[in-house]
Amino acid sequence: MTGRVEWIVVAHGSRAEGTVEDHEALCRSLADRAGGDAAVVRAAFLELNAPSIPDAIDLSVADGADRVVLLPYFLHAGNHTRRDIPALMAEAEGRHPGVELVLAGHLAPHGALVDVLLDRARAVEP
Repeated sequence: MTGRVEWIVVAHGSRAEGTVEDHEALCRSLADRAGGDAAVVRAAFLELNAPSIPDAIDLSVADGADRVVLLPYFLHAGNHTRRDIPALMAEAEGRHPGVELVLAGHLAPHGALVDVLLDRARAVEP
């Protein structure tokens, strides 16, 4: 596909102070690391914070995205990654029939997380 691609990093959302700012910083880091792979990397939240997933999708489409990739920032496959996010995507497909919406996999199956855990364990060793 040759059109405009946008990525939306979907987090759960939280009432804890600093959560939105931390997630937005993660999205900026991803955009910096990705370089030209995505025109925009947006933050979105399943609940409690804004923008919501539907709002982020709508913003991407309004900005001219032809393809929107949702990246679930969830560790394991649970109800949110198996049911809730796909249902919100299906609703968005109805609103935006000419836009390709793609759901990437959640994080846990990726082997790099084992390396992160090993790094964390070694960091606290005496």
